[in-house]
Amino acid sequence: MTTLAELTTMRVGGPADAVVTATTRDELTDAALAAWETGDEWLVLGGGSNVVVGDAGFGGTVIRAASRGIERLDGDGVLLRVEAGEPWDELVAHTVAQGWSGIEALSGIPGSTGAAPIQNIGAYGQELSDVLVAIDFLDYVTGQSERLPAADLGLGYRMSDMKAGRQGVVLGLELRLEESASGVIRYSQLASAIGVESAPIAEIREGVLALRRAKGMVLDTADPDSVSCGSFFTNPIVGENFARGLPPETPQWLVDDTAVKLSAAWLIEHAGITKGFRLPGSNVAISSKHTLAITNRGGGTAEEVGELARYIQAMVLSRFGVALQPEPVGIGVEL
Repeated sequence: MTTLAELTTMRVGGPADAVVTATTRDELTDAALAAWETGDEWLVLGGGSNVVVGDAGFGGTVIRAASRGIERLDGDGVLLRVEAGEPWDELVAHTVAQGWSGIEALSGIPGSTGAAPIQNIGAYGQELSDVLVAIDFLDYVTGQSERLPAADLGLGYRMSDMKAGRQGVVLGLELRLEESASGVIRYSQLASAIGVESAPIAEIREGVLALRRAKGMVLDTADPDSVSCGSFFTNPIVGENFARGLPPETPQWLVDDTAVKLSAAWLIEHAGITKGFRLPGSNVAISSKHTLAITNRGGGTAEEVGELARYIQAMVLSRFGVALQPEPVGIGVEL
C-alpha cells in the first residue's frame, strides 16, 4: 500500500485508500470527476512539496498530477501553455535554456507547475503572478473546465482563491515571458551573491540555485536538510503601528502605506530557536542551515512536525506578539 511518506518531500504520512496517477490532462480530469462522483475525500498531489499529511494517512483518493507538456502559443512575447504535472524547476530550466526571461529567480522551487498558482510561489524578487496569464481549472462545484484569468484568482503573498477554499483542480497554466537572455535582479541578497544588478538569466538561475543549496532548499538525497517542505512559515505582514513597537533591529520591508513585512527566519532565531534545534526525543528538527525549514532527520512523524511547528509559533508569539502562519497545508495534522 502506498503511503503519503513516499509521495511527499517531508517524508511523513500514512497510507492512502487509493492512489491514481494521471499522466495526461484528460486522465487528470477523469480521475478528479470519478473521485468527486463517489463523494469520498480526495486530494491532488504534484510534487508533494507543500503538504504535511497525518500519520493515520488519507481516507480517500490521492490523485497524482503527472501530466507533462510545455507548448509555445501564438501571441506577443513568449506565451506558454504548461501542463499541471510538469515539474516546476524543469520548466524553469527549459525557459532559461530557450532564452526566455521572467521566472529564472524561481529556480529550485520543488513541486509541480499546477501547484504554483495555489501558493502564488515567489522568491528572490519574482512571483508567479508577475507572469501568469490564466489557468485552466476544473471546478468542483460545476464539474466543468474553464479558463480563469490571473486577475480573477485572488493572487497575493503566498495566497490565492484556491488556497482560500475554492475547490477544484488546476489542469494547466498560461505564462507570458520575455524573449531575453538577460534579466534584472530585484533582490539584494541575490545581487550581492552574483555581484551585479542585471545578468544573463542562466547566471541568475545558477546564483539562485547556489543560494538555495546553501540553505538546504534544493532537494538532494545527499543533504538531510532538504527533507522538508522548504520554508515552513510565511513572512508575516503586520500593521505599521504594530511594527514600530518591535525591537529596532527587526528587519522590516514596507508593503504599502499601512503594512510591513517581517522576516519569519529572524523572528524564529531571535525567539531563541537555533539552527538544528529539536524537541527532546524527536526525529524532526530545524534545518542546520536555515531556521525557516523544518526537516525530517529520519523516522520522523507528522505529529512531530506539528509539535515543532506549534512550539515555534508559541515562542515567536510569546516573544514578539506575532502569529506565524504555516506555508504548507496540513491534512490530518495540526500545524
